[in-house]
Amino acid sequence: MKKTLLVFGVLVTLAAACRPGDPASSSPRIVNIINFIRYTEPRDDEITETVLYETVASQAEDLRSKDLTGTYLLQYDALIYPPYQQLMKEEMARGCEIGAWWEITQPHVEAAGMTWRGRFPWDWHAHVGFSVGYTQEEREKLADVYMEKFKEIFGAYPKSVGSWFIDAGTLEYLYEKYAIEASCMCKDQVGTDGYTLWGGYWNGGFYPSRQNGYMPAQTVEGAVPVPVFRMLGSDPIHQYEATIGGGIQSVESLEPAYEAGGGNPKWIDWFFRMFTKEPHLGYNYVQVGQENSFTWERFGKGFVIQTGRLREMADKGEVRIETLAETGRWFKKEYPLTPPTSVITTEDPWNGGLKTFWFNSRNYRVNLLWDAEGLEFRDIHIFDECLRSEYLDCPDTLPVFRYETLPVVDGCLWSSDEVRAGLRFVAPGFDGGHPVFQSDKAQCCQTVIWPSSDGTGRFRITLTEDGFLVQSTGISEPWFLELSAAPGVSLPFVSITPSSIRTSAQGREYGFRLVKGLAEESEKNDSGKVFRLLPNHHSIEFELL
Repeated sequence: MKKTLLVFGVLVTLAAACRPGDPASSSPRIVNIINFIRYTEPRDDEITETVLYETVASQAEDLRSKDLTGTYLLQYDALIYPPYQQLMKEEMARGCEIGAWWEITQPHVEAAGMTWRGRFPWDWHAHVGFSVGYTQEEREKLADVYMEKFKEIFGAYPKSVGSWFIDAGTLEYLYEKYAIEASCMCKDQVGTDGYTLWGGYWNGGFYPSRQNGYMPAQTVEGAVPVPVFRMLGSDPIHQYEATIGGGIQSVESLEPAYEAGGGNPKWIDWFFRMFTKEPHLGYNYVQVGQENSFTWERFGKGFVIQTGRLREMADKGEVRIETLAETGRWFKKEYPLTPPTSVITTEDPWNGGLKTFWFNSRNYRVNLLWDAEGLEFRDIHIFDECLRSEYLDCPDTLPVFRYETLPVVDGCLWSSDEVRAGLRFVAPGFDGGHPVFQSDKAQCCQTVIWPSSDGTGRFRITLTEDGFLVQSTGISEPWFLELSAAPGVSLPFVSITPSSIRTSAQGREYGFRLVKGLAEESEKNDSGKVFRLLPNHHSIEFELL
């Protein structure tokens, strides 16, 4: 694994992928309206092919009425249905993008000369409904037959191909042979519909590893040169812990089908306020839209509210509304490598007083959470482009799939109802106030200042592409960081010594060596405390192994 410095107390070099003068310095807010289309819905007899088509027609009518363009992604069985072809040609004529939705269906498989193994003509189980369930040779056949049919209908190959997940081999093949320019994939989730995607680049776009379609690459050579954008607009506070400890997560996102999220006017206003007003790093991105399986009757109200807000924000110059391919071209022009970005919200949509900060780079991600007890690193995951996916060469044989990166702190999977996992700031006598967020001129790094309520002391956390730094000023009492996890949870830590903490997961050894400060195991008890990091001269510095 490429060595990465995570630094407490030392400011590291600014990101090479983010340069002064970049258009990214204006921090654009980019919106893709992406509606993906299925021909059939076997899970509910009342959702007929006619209902599905009428749902898409209603989405198109709403966008036309507001002069908004979007991206429509079609499964193969929808692609070959003449009414969709006609509707999509009408949408193309006014500037919309038509692309591919890469859930595999029976007509798609049979057109490629293979035998369908699913329970229904569209089967959402991973080993038949997604590319991971097929050999690389089969994946290429599926790509070829789709692309040729698409070109036959629309006159050119699609520039965007999206799915809940697409394996790295398929993405690279689609890029090399058909020159696709962008892709999109599901948000982070645990077990939802049988799909676990956990620990990755949390929001926005990234270049995936050639070895692992979920893992951000650290080098140009190690990357599939197609930006992949995270979909669905996760609630940055509450989605992370929507069922803790590894159970199947519920959904708290911008999807208009969900009344607790994107179908709720209060939540929608909060989300777009966060999206446009908070000082995000680099750029901010969100996908708006819904698959037709949820039907217009269920999600139409929320969809219309969201598109109305988007029209207003676009008229004010607060957002850029683009097709997925347009955003992909912009991203590739601006960023030769995955850039550092952030998502910030200082307002809890449900008035719980929580605040959070997400930071992503090509090397790692971090989440800070402020709650009633103070501040913690709720999540730290490391990225390694050399971590080879188990599905890269061997097809998935199960109805589920699982992709994860390398955890250092995991506030969801390591938690229980009794003990919440996290690397918490322990600072006796420190009463924290409202955090302040600052960026440098080129927006290549972001600083979080957490002052005391009386203004006499503060913590300063600076994050860059390669590392992050914590300093304390005016804090007289000793402070430290302490990791807690639920008792009985399987943790990746192999050894904890004064100078290093070593870990192992998915066959990869990683961890960190302390350059300054001291690590010590916490006292053995039922509290779930694992280790402490003690500062030296108000700082702790450690280097990833």
